[in-house]
Amino acid sequence: MGVKHENVLMCDRSGVVYQGREDGMNQWKSAHAVKTDARTLADALKGADVFLGLSAAKAMSTDMLKSMADRPIVFAMANPEPEIMPDAAKKARPDAIIATGRSDYPNQVNNVLGFPYIFRGALDVRATAINEEMKIAAAHAIAMLAREDVPDEVTDAYSGESMRYGEDYIIPAPFDPRLISAVSSAVARAAMTSGVAKKPIDDLESYRRDLSARLDPTASFLQEVFERITPENKRVVFTEGEEEVSIRAALAFSNSGYGHPVLLGREVRIKQIIADMGLDGASDLEIINAKISDHNKDYIVFLYKKLSRRGVLQRDCQRMVNHDRNVFAACMVANGHADALVTGMTRSFQASFEYVTQVIGPKKGKEFVTTSMLVSRGRTVFMGDTSIHERPSGEQIADIAEVIAQKARSMGHIPRVAILSFSNFGSPESEITQTAREAVAVLDRRKVKFEYEGEMTADIALDYDLMQSRYPFSRLTGAANILVMPGLHSANISFKLMQQLGGGSVIGPMILNGEYPFQIIPMSASVSDLVNAAALAAYESLTPQE
Repeated sequence: MGVKHENVLMCDRSGVVYQGREDGMNQWKSAHAVKTDARTLADALKGADVFLGLSAAKAMSTDMLKSMADRPIVFAMANPEPEIMPDAAKKARPDAIIATGRSDYPNQVNNVLGFPYIFRGALDVRATAINEEMKIAAAHAIAMLAREDVPDEVTDAYSGESMRYGEDYIIPAPFDPRLISAVSSAVARAAMTSGVAKKPIDDLESYRRDLSARLDPTASFLQEVFERITPENKRVVFTEGEEEVSIRAALAFSNSGYGHPVLLGREVRIKQIIADMGLDGASDLEIINAKISDHNKDYIVFLYKKLSRRGVLQRDCQRMVNHDRNVFAACMVANGHADALVTGMTRSFQASFEYVTQVIGPKKGKEFVTTSMLVSRGRTVFMGDTSIHERPSGEQIADIAEVIAQKARSMGHIPRVAILSFSNFGSPESEITQTAREAVAVLDRRKVKFEYEGEMTADIALDYDLMQSRYPFSRLTGAANILVMPGLHSANISFKLMQQLGGGSVIGPMILNGEYPFQIIPMSASVSDLVNAAALAAYESLTPQE
């Protein structure tokens, strides 16, 4: 990797491996013998920049460490007790960067960082050897991954421990899910470049996506979204630009090439947060302060024209544009200064939805609908309406079924809709199941071109064998993949229960039928959730709005 042979001193239990030494030597050690006056480990460490220990406990003393060069790097990897304990090393040399093989100290050097993914990449290209080029590629990939912003999911897995590139985080966490795609693809590329690959991979980006999808069941769908939006470079407004999660998500969105993020907020405040977090590249993100924008007057006129006949005064529009970032961002999108927006970090869904929809309404003749997508145990299920319609009528339930079926079909699924209830086809009979029966009748009259059935319970809808054994007349040809709920109460509770206990991956809620695209995330959303929502909003902007 560029280190000169004469700058490396190898030591064994007898001391330095030097030219002319006879005791304990063999052909392998002789290959690493150098001309030096150093004879002991203590001699070798004087002025050294790096110590790589693969030996025994307490092999390195604090005096030896003190004799090293400024900012020494110490990899003490003897197990279970390293050559020098990190706390003792830090006390002796506060400027040292220390790594061990132990999980209870920062910078764990763990075999699982490398060998599974080196083999994965080698096997996938049918490499005839694992050569130095492939190992070096793996090392570079691991090193670069440590410099990237760490996903919240990794931080959560390590009890919320802060993981940012620095002295205590120079190596990715051993179970960072990004390792499989980063390292394996780097190894595969190196194998092909060095000529040992018998089955070269034509599309390495597609290969990376396939590797990611093995760990995240929603990844394959999202990668299709990412592929579509990347060449378009859509402008997406992150309304809560002063939030740390928003800044990190905007940077990830930009670095991944998904589009052009715009942070709303005070520039001084945002740049201070970026500096405090030490995020490389974040200082280049576009920042807009709603209070001092050149477009405020135009937005106020636009909004007043839209709301004046609803009893809203011009000064009310001025206040909303100048002081509410959701309103300002929605005006940006409605006036063509941005393509989409994402919000929800600091307000409930209903509060965010209320302000955004002051500016952005539903498509002509339509109503807003939300659906959430759950991927679990190899199945994908859409559920709606999870956020807007409190007690939908039969007509509205039919509308919800239609728009979600259209969305599911656009995502490559054959829609099979179940109108849910606590009863099955009138048993037990109750007034509160009337809307479900009405919805089925409405769909009958509309002669829609997708499968639907109801009213039915969730267990029947999701278990086709059970459905056929009890209700062989059912029109569904398989288990339902769209569950239309009778009301917001049941929909929201069911969705959140499945989200917390179902053991699957969730996308949504996705807002459908808007005249301009926007998405609202839960206040508990992670950086990856926000990136995904921004991508979905950008994706919606690719479809001409009615």
